[in-house]
Formats: sequence, structure tokens, C-alpha cells
Amino acid sequence: MFLQKVYITDFKNYSEAELEFCDKINCFVGRNGAGKTNLLDAIHYLSFCKSYFNPIDQQNIRHNALLFTLHGTYFKNGNQQDLVSCIQERDQKKVFRMNKKTYGRLADHIGLFPLVMVSPYDRDLINDGSEIRRKYTDSVISQFDRVYLDDLIQYNKALLQRNTLLKTFAEQRYFDGKSLEIWDEQLINLGRRIYIRRKEFIDHFIPIFRHYFEFISRGNEKVDIGYDSQLHGRDSRELLRASRDKDLAARFTTAGVHKDDLNFTIGDHPLKKFGSQGQQKSFVVAIKLAQFDYTRDIKGFKPILLLDDIFDKLDETRVEQIVRLVSENSFGQVFITDTQQDRIMNIMDHLRIEHRIFRVDNGTISRLAG
Repeated sequence: MFLQKVYITDFKNYSEAELEFCDKINCFVGRNGAGKTNLLDAIHYLSFCKSYFNPIDQQNIRHNALLFTLHGTYFKNGNQQDLVSCIQERDQKKVFRMNKKTYGRLADHIGLFPLVMVSPYDRDLINDGSEIRRKYTDSVISQFDRVYLDDLIQYNKALLQRNTLLKTFAEQRYFDGKSLEIWDEQLINLGRRIYIRRKEFIDHFIPIFRHYFEFISRGNEKVDIGYDSQLHGRDSRELLRASRDKDLAARFTTAGVHKDDLNFTIGDHPLKKFGSQGQQKSFVVAIKLAQFDYTRDIKGFKPILLLDDIFDKLDETRVEQIVRLVSENSFGQVFITDTQQDRIMNIMDHLRIEHRIFRVDNGTISRLAG
């Protein structure tokens, strides 16, 4: 699968743009703020029906325009051609179409044109709290596991009801154990299934992640991802029972899979404290490349890979290692942004990869090579 061309009108800083891509590596070069990342975001929209950066669709309409449109032509299996369109008018519902047929549910489109995005914002996985790491894990699993997604939705609903009940007990100074047990049973059963699925995913994911980090760093650093859960070696029923007094005092549920986390380490030390900027960036890139493998194995074909400004804070050796890696046959179509035109052109010339390079300057695009 690859994206052959896109046509954009009034999206972010682009009044109009039409681009044709090769099926291997496509590069957007230009200074910061020129619009390189906006092109990647348009491609992300066509796969996920939303922006990677701004969840409010109407804020992605170009200033003073009435609507934005995105059209992408994809090729699958060598000859199958699909046209994907997104139309967002001001104060109107977003419209998504495949081959001119409008979707009733946007969820029906997700997964048809799989994509993995690597962005500077991904550093939040390391620096922010546990919630963002849980959300990342859940988003990867639930994209291809509807049962897991349903369990997650139902668990969060039950958690909200239980927390509301705990708060009511405290405010009205009474306790009703049977009412609490109704929500306990749901959290116990759903939490157990969520824990098992997360553990299966992490156990499968870690060896792939280690492989990619070792390649990027040339084997010079030891890294790991640990799955931290209160359910390790404990039954979820026992866990809820043991934490009941604490929950009543805190007025919310203090134990369960909603407290799960991922521990990132380098050399047996916390990555957040002991990893350099280059090591942290390499860590995140390796996570996303492992996600690529996971997605490819499930879908049976190669997703599109978007690499946004990933070379910042990396030395030339790691930069070339990453480009060399994504140029191999295990990867498909790749889009890269970089502020240094000479660096990209030198790497492409050195590796002799099929590629196209586009210069981006304040919403205008010109083709340089390939």
C-alpha cells in the first residue's frame, strides 16, 4: 500500500497544494514554520480521520476560508486504487468518503490505511505522567482489537460510577456495601481481561523494541520497558477488597488497571532522569518502529511511516542508521521532514534509495529531486 498523491485546499497554511509521491521515501525540507509538519498531518487525517496535533477540526481550516478539503489516492496490491476524501466546513459535521461514498461512522475507516507517526511530541511518553503511556498502549491495542476497546470503554464507565458512589458516601456520611459491589464486579472482570491483553501485548512488543533500539544505537546501550501493574501476582477481587478503606478515605478508586504504567530504563536506570536527549529520542523512535512492526504483522501489509523532525538532537550516525533502516524492504512508504536540506540530499545520494525531495516555503512546495 502507498499514497500516490494528495490534493489539499485551505488546510492550515496551505491555500492549495497537489503532490505526487514515490512509493519509497519522500522528504519535505525547509525552515521551521514553513508547513512541513502540516503536510504530514494532512496524510495522518486521511488515515485516522483526525489531526495528530489539534483535535478541534475547525481550527485546521485556513484563516478566513470556509472549509478545508483533503483528497488522497492510494494504491493497494499493485493495482487497486482508492480515493479517500475529508471535507470540513465551518460549523458543520466533518464528512469522510471512500471512493465517493460517505461513511456513516468514522470508526469504519480506521485501520484501512494504517499509518505510524513519529513526532517531537512523542517525547511526552517519557516526560509526562502514567496516563499518556496507558493511552498510548491502549490506542495501539484497540486499533485492531475491538473486544479490548469495548472492555476499556465499559471499565471506564464502571470506574466513573464507582468513584461517584465513593464521593457520595463521603458527602452524605453513609455506606452501602451492596451498591459498591455492583461496580466492583464489573471492574474485577473487565480489569482482569484488560490486564491479560496488555501483558500479552507488552511481552510481544518488548523484543521488537529492543531490536530497533540496538540497531539505531549500534548496540552501545542497554534499554528496557517494564509493565508496572498492581495486578502482577494479585487477584483483582483481592486488590479491590484490600483497598476499600483507602478508597473510602480518598473518595476515588485507588487500585486497578487504571493505575498501570510503563517503566522506561536505560542501563537499569530511569530513562527520564539518566537518558540524554539523543538517547531519549532514539528510545521513542524505537517504540514507534516496533509499533510499525506490530501493525504490519496484524494487517498483513506495510503501513505508511511519517517521521517528523526526528533528526533533531541526534548525531549523524544515528540519523543515517534510521534512514538506512526505513529504506529496507521491511518498510514501505516513508515521509520525512527535516530543516537541513543538504543533510537529506547527502544521505539519499549516499544510500542510493528511491526518493523524492520537496522544498516547502510558507505554504508553497517545489520538487527538488527524485
